[in-house]
Amino acid sequence: YTSMFYFIRAVTETDVQNIEKRLMQTMDMILMKKKRIALARQERLKQATINKSQGGLWGMISKVTSGSGSSENMSMLKQETEAYEELAKQLFLESVDLHNAQERIAYSKTFKGKYFNFLGYFFSIYCVWKILISTINIIFDRVGKVDPVTRGIEIAVNYIGIQFDVKFWSQQISFLLIGIIIVTSIRGLLITLTRFFYAIASSKSSNVIVLCLAQLMGMYFVSSVLLIRMNMPQEYRSIITEVLGDLQFNFYHRWFDVIFLVSALSSIGFLYIAHKQAPEKNGY
Repeated sequence: YTSMFYFIRAVTETDVQNIEKRLMQTMDMILMKKKRIALARQERLKQATINKSQGGLWGMISKVTSGSGSSENMSMLKQETEAYEELAKQLFLESVDLHNAQERIAYSKTFKGKYFNFLGYFFSIYCVWKILISTINIIFDRVGKVDPVTRGIEIAVNYIGIQFDVKFWSQQISFLLIGIIIVTSIRGLLITLTRFFYAIASSKSSNVIVLCLAQLMGMYFVSSVLLIRMNMPQEYRSIITEVLGDLQFNFYHRWFDVIFLVSALSSIGFLYIAHKQAPEKNGY
């Protein structure tokens, strides 16, 4: 999703300039409102000093009449300032998003960006296939016996007519795909855990958090090995089975399909809503 051209938001230099211009105008309005608040406070203090020096009935009357008007004016100015500050915050976040989109567009034009774009399409097809297979597994209560690479090669040989060694190439491509999945999934987990650690860590709780993250990392690695077992050729699955012992693999694989399907559909829904809201942000 983060590497494909298709999902990159189209941003021009004019869009960036317009949002930055609006941000600067809003900051000027905030500055002007705060100046008026400071002047109103100064005027109120000055009036209070004059009323105190006057004393008597006339001083009390002028204090009541002038104080009520200035307090209402101050309250209105503070409300307007808070509204402009909230608008400035939203405009600043939008400006950051536009600059990030520009960086993604520039990155997508490099050789590395094109390479990751190709991988994005490849894994998108794999993800769609996995969603369909998980749905079928849940509906018919079944567990796949053939890894996806071998199944794809068999389809290519039987239906398309491409002739090559199915057993040899299925092993090579399966191990390559498993290696990519392991590296990218663990890298993503480490990035997420690092952000989480920086967000909640302190001098007192850092040791406990590190211990919990280490335990979580170990559980994640074991679960990855367990789930990757289904992406391996049949003759190599027995090795993982012997290492992990007598486990109810069908139970874990079924729940993996359920959790994966819920997560995938939730992510698709969230990204769809995010893309629907993006044009609305450009219009405010």
